[in-house]
Amino acid sequence: MAEYRSASDAAAAETAAETDGTVGGATAPAAARPRFDLGQGPGRLLVWLYGVFTVAAASRSIVQTILDFDRAPLAYLLSAAAAVVYAFITYSLVRGGEQARRAALVCCAAELAGVLIVGTWTLVEPSAFPDSTVWSGYGMGYLFIPVLLPLSAMVWLRRVPRG
Repeated sequence: MAEYRSASDAAAAETAAETDGTVGGATAPAAARPRFDLGQGPGRLLVWLYGVFTVAAASRSIVQTILDFDRAPLAYLLSAAAAVVYAFITYSLVRGGEQARRAALVCCAAELAGVLIVGTWTLVEPSAFPDSTVWSGYGMGYLFIPVLLPLSAMVWLRRVPRG
């Protein structure tokens, strides 16, 4: 361990370690490295859109579950699942860091798979869904944003500078 002549030297070394991720010439553990912000630039729009979709999907599923659960339970549960996925992606984008970036990428891929599966299912077998979900018809009721959003997020998450 390096010796410091004064408290100000130690503080300066600690500040340098926070900015460049090194301690005493060695790389600091991942927890000590600064996080990069996924919610900057285009990420800010993604955070906003995912936040809005979290509220929309959760509100829709809560109201429909309370009022008409017997009518279309699968559709309402899928809307609730979409809300959970949207909330996790929003959280990951706000949290930032490499681990959050990877988790958000996995969730975006799962979201895209869900949109494609449910979207196709609602077109091929409409009787399975007496009421629509957020992902019905590839998000047709939401201007196709549910299919475009994970694609956009995955592009952003793959291009965002890493810390």
